[in-house]
Amino acid sequence: MTSSKFHTTVEIPMFKKQTGYSKKNMFLGSCFTENIGNRMAELKYNIDINPFGILYNPVSVANGLRILLDKKVFTSEDLVESDGLWHSFFHHGRFSSPNKNETIEIINNRIKSSNDFLKSADFLFITFGTAWIYKYKNTGQTVSNCHKIHAGDFNRERLTVNEIVQNYTELFIEIRKINPSIQVVFTVSPIRHWKDGAIENQRSKAILLLAIETIIKDFGHDFCSYFPAYEIVMDELRDYRFYAPDMLHISEVAIDYIWEKFEKSLIDPESQHTAKKVDKIVKAVNHKPLHGNTDEYYQFLGKMHEKALQLEHNNEHLDLTSEKKCFMTGLEKIASITTVLKG
Repeated sequence: MTSSKFHTTVEIPMFKKQTGYSKKNMFLGSCFTENIGNRMAELKYNIDINPFGILYNPVSVANGLRILLDKKVFTSEDLVESDGLWHSFFHHGRFSSPNKNETIEIINNRIKSSNDFLKSADFLFITFGTAWIYKYKNTGQTVSNCHKIHAGDFNRERLTVNEIVQNYTELFIEIRKINPSIQVVFTVSPIRHWKDGAIENQRSKAILLLAIETIIKDFGHDFCSYFPAYEIVMDELRDYRFYAPDMLHISEVAIDYIWEKFEKSLIDPESQHTAKKVDKIVKAVNHKPLHGNTDEYYQFLGKMHEKALQLEHNNEHLDLTSEKKCFMTGLEKIASITTVLKG
């Protein structure tokens, strides 16, 4: 009797080059980018996530990368005011502020640091969310975020495969001039843009997938590749239990599953081994004991501090400064309380 198969598995391509603790990784794109990027950040990998905030469409991602390449300096002319806040159409609302100068300072400081990061980045992870774009009627600019400005001020258009391919062909030529060894990994966000409707969402995702396929064919797998996050959710996680309550975003369980696939295929084995030890250090920092002034907890903090020191010693690219500081602060606090009680 043959066993029944109740699960379809998406084949993950072999990645010739893998990232790890010795590599620098930049993430740009939709909120799915932040799901994976934040996992790497939690494990203390060297990363830069979304220097413009969440970006959903390929044009906005490309515009962001060009701004970094040019090291553009934003001025008040680049901002718009709405509902008491100053916004940039190139940025997510997290960069907005009631103070114009503060908005400009935050934006320019981030561009400066991310420009330096991009020049020496080993991997660039790009996640496309939708092929639909919005253009501000006053300028014709494709915006990254409408910032709740009246919908009538924008034109809504859907990108074509050729438009995306041409944009990135020109962009990647520019990027390789300043960073010839960078590796690009594309993903398509599995999060559905339900406001577009079920049919239009699928057409949008299809355009993104076809554009990425063409770009990879044109540039070759030695430069860019594709991680099938979208397919994993659609085919392996075909159940609403893997979704958040809104039935559109994916749940933490689904993110965990995709992260496991990502880690095994795109992170080198040595770094995976180190990450397990880093994870214990990070969890120890976040651990809140019921009784925090005991000798037992003092010994625990000392032990974890020693492990953090040893991990850094064995991994020159690992920075656990904040974790070591946290352990030392706890040790000093317990020591001072013990001294007072004894006195």
